[in-house]
Amino acid sequence: MQYPLDLRFTIFSLAQQITVRDATGNSILFVKQRMFRFKEKIEVFSDSSQSKKLFEINADRIIDFSANYSFTGADGSDWGSVRRHGMRSLWSAHYEVIEDKRVDMHIREEAPWKKLLESLLSEIPIVGFVFIYFLNPTYLISLADGTPALRATKKPSILERYFVIEKLAELDEDDELRALLSMIMMVLLEKSRG
Repeated sequence: MQYPLDLRFTIFSLAQQITVRDATGNSILFVKQRMFRFKEKIEVFSDSSQSKKLFEINADRIIDFSANYSFTGADGSDWGSVRRHGMRSLWSAHYEVIEDKRVDMHIREEAPWKKLLESLLSEIPIVGFVFIYFLNPTYLISLADGTPALRATKKPSILERYFVIEKLAELDEDDELRALLSMIMMVLLEKSRG
């Protein structure tokens, strides 16, 4: 993959659809969230034609406070999972990326104070909208040993959610895909913010 990656989805759509493009503008993933389901089900395709399904992401429960989201390849192979870290995620978004039943990576919000400031300022009619536009979260994916691997930064936009993903360290292809799937799931869960 050629970094930085561009992750975009529109705000005003019933079924969430995310397009991931590489630095050259080529579409590398197209993500579609299934509507009207008790448990989350997300399908990941190679492009927007949806002709080649690559992955499925499925929740293990209805309420997603500490749900586990499993990644399954198109051939049924297990690709790991991502799990929201329950109570810790109240103050700051915190997710664990799991491979072979062990924590392989962590996703953490880099500046949790922005969440607090955003919730306070969002209540002020016009001023709140302006502040929310500029208070954009940044998420860091770190390996189990603490080495920063990827950073996702939300960019200001009005009609869509727009994230830029930068590569900070070398990863093997499987870890890179697992990290990207985890980032997509995290963005879908955190989409109600800014």
